[in-house]
Amino acid sequence: MDSALQARLEALVASSPIFVFMKGSKLMPQCGFSNNVVQILNSLAVPFETFDVLSDMEIRQGIKEFSNWPTIPQVYVNGEFIGGSDILIELYNSGELRETLAVALA
Repeated sequence: MDSALQARLEALVASSPIFVFMKGSKLMPQCGFSNNVVQILNSLAVPFETFDVLSDMEIRQGIKEFSNWPTIPQVYVNGEFIGGSDILIELYNSGELRETLAVALA
């Protein structure tokens, strides 16, 4: 990955305590997995920002290398990669996600 793309991804991740790379936007998710993440975060009433990977193929491919994770969506909390849809569902169901986000936003 070139340094310009690396810097761009780091800046996006750092732009919000909770940041999601997804297909579509939080107002109009373009896949079921992205929609799952948006619904979970909305249900917890936490502020979050998103980036539509369908709008930028360089970001879409680069984020997979950046996180060493092959799928979209990808959720970052305070700059740390948390996981995708399945992991977020597990964390939500266990109650761990609520705690993690409360600490991150404190």
